[in-house]
Amino acid sequence: MKRVGVWIVGASGSISAVTLAGHAAMVRGLARPDGLVTERADFAEAAFAPLSSLVFGGHEVRRRSVASAAAEILPACGVHGLAERLTDALEAIDREIRPGIARGAGPSIEADGARVVTTDFEAIEAVRHDLRDFATRNDLSHVVVVNLASTEASRVPHAAWQRLEDLDAALARGGDILPASALYAYATLAEGFAYVNFTPSVGSRLPALCELALHTGAVHTGSDGKTGETLVKSVLGELFARRNLRVLSWFGQNILGNEDGRVLNDPLHKASKIRSKDQLLPKLLGYAPETHVGIDYVPSLGEWKIAWDHIHFEGFLGGRMSMQFTWNGCDSLLAAPLVLDLVRLVELAHRRGERGVFSAAASFFKDPMGTDEQRLVAQDEALLAWIARR
Repeated sequence: MKRVGVWIVGASGSISAVTLAGHAAMVRGLARPDGLVTERADFAEAAFAPLSSLVFGGHEVRRRSVASAAAEILPACGVHGLAERLTDALEAIDREIRPGIARGAGPSIEADGARVVTTDFEAIEAVRHDLRDFATRNDLSHVVVVNLASTEASRVPHAAWQRLEDLDAALARGGDILPASALYAYATLAEGFAYVNFTPSVGSRLPALCELALHTGAVHTGSDGKTGETLVKSVLGELFARRNLRVLSWFGQNILGNEDGRVLNDPLHKASKIRSKDQLLPKLLGYAPETHVGIDYVPSLGEWKIAWDHIHFEGFLGGRMSMQFTWNGCDSLLAAPLVLDLVRLVELAHRRGERGVFSAAASFFKDPMGTDEQRLVAQDEALLAWIARR
């Protein structure tokens, strides 16, 4: 099959660097496809794009190369000696990286290498130009844009977000209408390309952008990749629901380092993440227990994230009990294979002629679009059913 483009927003960030290095390692036979859902035996008959057909490029707002990021991040994740064997492949990707758009991203985003734009419309046109150029130069059958940028600041919704006609009129007048993730989503969907929002930022969730996707025939999905504590919570929450054990409170505390941790240390950026993580339990349980989601930045942890959860629940005769668990993981190693999975899934959806929200990918997200289903097994079965409809 023809080659498929993968355009990453936040191309030299932690998750992106591990994704790109991991892809190169698998294609060269230096790594197994551990962690890739699409490599499970259940999906053996699916007509996914081969990993070797993927071509990468992206946007980055910092002056940092993918090769240097991988050389720093992989050893920090406990993977030694691999980045040096992939230098040529990563440097080739670096030649496809363009200055990103920081407009609307929020005050804590470092953007020393960002492109200067004066309006939202100019930002959208700049991104569209880069995407078209990438597709043409590489003779690509399709492009999938994946948002891996740091979580943007929470903001008050704009009235023009509800209808595409109103949004286009507002953009034509100029002004600050859309957050950065939605600027990228607009540009992507306007080109008819697929968009994946792996962050809790707004992305393509706006009603006006959902309308745009249907109009152009684009596939989009999100949001906020489910990789660690929330993944465990989605399984344990169903356990309590199925055993009819009432959860009284669920307290979760997360500490993390790296650039994502630094950005989330800003309350405006943290609010988006907490909202995404905290909406799961009421949908799983059917009621809202007392909850707390804490996120704190600990620079010494680097690429690692630690989460402690305390669950207080009530059983037979009103007896009260508790459960605790600790999650200690490298988020980038957990997220990277899912990024490649999502690229293959939405590309297949595009080839099948689908358009609009791709809800079958719900199992990959904390706050999935197009469905309120939060039970992991039910989400996975829905994905398998979608695959089987070939």
